[in-house]
Amino acid sequence: MATSLLKITTSVLHRPHNQVAFVSRESSAMSFVPFSQNRNRRSRSFPIVSMAATPVQTFLEKSVPSSENIGHPLMVNACTGKMGKAVIEAAQAAGLHVVPVSFGLEEESGKTFQIGGNEFLVHGPSDRESVLASVLDKYPDLIVVDYTAPTAVNGNAELYCKLGVPFVMGTTGGDRELLRKTVEESKVYAVISPQMGKQVVAFLAAMEIMAEQFPGAFSGYSLQVLESHQAGKADVSGTAKAVVSCFDKLGASFNMDEVQLIRDPKQQLEMVGVPEEYLSGHAFHMYHLTSPDETVSFEFQHNVCGRSIYAEGTVDAALFLAKKIESKDQKRIYNMIDVLREGNMR
Repeated sequence: MATSLLKITTSVLHRPHNQVAFVSRESSAMSFVPFSQNRNRRSRSFPIVSMAATPVQTFLEKSVPSSENIGHPLMVNACTGKMGKAVIEAAQAAGLHVVPVSFGLEEESGKTFQIGGNEFLVHGPSDRESVLASVLDKYPDLIVVDYTAPTAVNGNAELYCKLGVPFVMGTTGGDRELLRKTVEESKVYAVISPQMGKQVVAFLAAMEIMAEQFPGAFSGYSLQVLESHQAGKADVSGTAKAVVSCFDKLGASFNMDEVQLIRDPKQQLEMVGVPEEYLSGHAFHMYHLTSPDETVSFEFQHNVCGRSIYAEGTVDAALFLAKKIESKDQKRIYNMIDVLREGNMR
């Protein structure tokens, strides 16, 4: 097994109060020397102990970032997913160093994948803590991007907070109140947003302003919500939930169970009008308001093809978070509206 040489400082171990323990260079044996004999040993060089490296550490030692990608270290979990791949490409284009290690499915554990021109080592759920600890040991200023699964949101967030790793949570679903509480109690820096597309976030911000300044403006109106996503998206869009929340404040009450989810490719082509080449990656949303007497109607719609808008926004969020950490900002939890307000997006 590969080994790595690690310097360790002189340690005060279990010993009588007037002795100092030293580890021999030639062996792992410890010797105790009276403290009085060591007071003038300030120039003593620290001993070196050979310790076995973890598989992750060994893999990272082999992975040298290109001269173009030596920026802030970023770990993208679920790197084999479509969003993970898109974020990796966007991050590399922005000059960030994407750490070639990622969380993945149990069946992917221990396997390597070629993504963005680099080899990534994937580990399953059972190895998450040890893997993240190894990556953090090499990259103390690491930021994690999470695009895993709704069922993994809270567990992953708890792990990031336990190890003190700042993160960008792009995954929707999970218990969002618990997610926020976990981050608040840990005081870890995080950007949490159900929507990473910057322009869509600007629309959401406008909706929130309207709801705040004109509550009840659509009282009595009925609301219909239709959203179409690729077949693999199981949950209701976080964006749809946010917009519906605004309409609720505006007086148009709505039950989230009534959202019309379109996941069938045939319906997406014929009914929604999704281009065939984007059936595997799109987000079409329609919100239709009708007055009580059905004489007035309003329609809000935003359609996104592909994933680049979300990937670019995610990279902006990571860069934003790095600046907040560096400045030791008192605020710890942010959303994409905070990122937009910063005004430093590429």
